[in-house]
Amino acid sequence: MSAIGRCVARRGGLGLAWCWVIAATAARGEPSPPPSSSHFVQYGVALAAETPVDAGAACPERATAPCILGAGSGLTIRAGYRARAPWYVGGAYELTRQNSSNLLRLAILQQLRAETRYYPVEGWRAAPYLWAGGGPFVYGNEWGVETGGLVSTVGVGLELELSRSTLLGVGAGYRLLVLRGWTDDAGQRRADALLGFGAAHFAGLELGFELRDPLSRW
Repeated sequence: MSAIGRCVARRGGLGLAWCWVIAATAARGEPSPPPSSSHFVQYGVALAAETPVDAGAACPERATAPCILGAGSGLTIRAGYRARAPWYVGGAYELTRQNSSNLLRLAILQQLRAETRYYPVEGWRAAPYLWAGGGPFVYGNEWGVETGGLVSTVGVGLELELSRSTLLGVGAGYRLLVLRGWTDDAGQRRADALLGFGAAHFAGLELGFELRDPLSRW
């Protein structure tokens, strides 16, 4: 049985695309030199974009005011611990300016997430990964807070090793924002669908540049 066949047999039909990415990476990638340390700090920045799939209760269908939570872009700063084993754990702060239909002068969405990545393929310059994260967020005008809540996210990505210490990556993910209900300056009640809370669904995209520094052996 081929490598893809064995992978699909383990993961099922829904894993076919992921199995293909792993097989293609293993077939085309070039082995990278072994790292100088078995564990290191990894940190960097990324250009980020957030696009609503469904703004949900933040922009209710019967609202008389336009949607206050639209697409946006900005910057993500992250740092974490990367082991030679297939795991990365760390944190990220994301700041994006969102389209608020001119209801807010400067609509800022700030996220603070704990994150983890899983790399199923080790030792190749181009390494796909799965990632997940979650934490608090706030949304408001000019660094103020109109509302806030919790965000959770899952996604996939690809990391390209430019050198032992330099990495270029791209990632895409789904975000679920659970917002506390609030009334905006136009008098519109928002995110108040269930017990004073509402949900919004977003798609996120990142293009990042990261560095890694070896840690001394324990």
